[in-house]
Amino acid sequence: MPSRADYRLSHLEELESESIHILREVVAEVEKPVLMFSGGKDSIVMLRLAEKAFHPAKLPFPLLQVDTGLDFPEVLETRDHWVARLGARLVVASVEDAIASGVVVDDGRTSRNRMQTATLLDAIEAHGFTAAFGGGRRDEEKARAKERVYSHRDEFGQWDPKNQRPELWSLYNGRLHAGEHLRIFPLSNWTELDVWHYLARERVELPSIYFAHRRRVFERDGMLLSEHPANPCRDGEVVTERTVRFRTVGDLSLTGCVESSATTLEEVVEEVSLARVTERGATRGDDRFSEAAMEDRKKEGYF
Repeated sequence: MPSRADYRLSHLEELESESIHILREVVAEVEKPVLMFSGGKDSIVMLRLAEKAFHPAKLPFPLLQVDTGLDFPEVLETRDHWVARLGARLVVASVEDAIASGVVVDDGRTSRNRMQTATLLDAIEAHGFTAAFGGGRRDEEKARAKERVYSHRDEFGQWDPKNQRPELWSLYNGRLHAGEHLRIFPLSNWTELDVWHYLARERVELPSIYFAHRRRVFERDGMLLSEHPANPCRDGEVVTERTVRFRTVGDLSLTGCVESSATTLEEVVEEVSLARVTERGATRGDDRFSEAAMEDRKKEGYF
């Protein structure tokens, strides 16, 4: 007997299909969306999905990056390569500019990561964006798992975790009042391992710091941080050169790396599959302030 074609989708294909559906649904329903693009792995996956969703047309929305002023240069370089290749419009919201204009107050204690919140909200209001795609995944941090795909934000940009819209049967409610906006999370059902499997399949450009390299680092609060003029060592901290890679990227003064020998996508996939600590738990200093640090920031308007 002739063999029958198998039309079932793989796990990765199902995730891709769902995310592309979400991207198209938002563009059809919401007036002025924007896609958050840092040049990190999650935003690269999101941008790759958007590229597929609207091919052969150009992206129907601009990209937005909130620049801390302390981002890794390798990440910014990759960001610019993607923007140039796709012919996309990039809007950069600078924390340093926000400080200079008085939107954000630099008290000398608050991290640039935390200053991103007010900078982001100011950019959304200034450009009139009514929906912003973010690369948040539900396995990153427990507060992320509470949030829906369409995350409603009030006129102050705040999120109320106890008052979220239902999303039964993948039906999304994009209704907005004046001054409100949505945060959209197309990768909600993805894990870090899914992201790396997808990147291995797609073979797209990534920042080199996601792979093992030699770097001068020092240990602080159980994390390996990069030696940098903006991140001076404290008493007792010693700089050594180690072979490391980054699982996540952000403000270099707070983003740790992990010792690793993974130099290929396949080796990264294998390493992540064995990891027992989330990337944020292992390498994000801002999320260690308290058990509810991420949720508190999201309520204020952070992604």
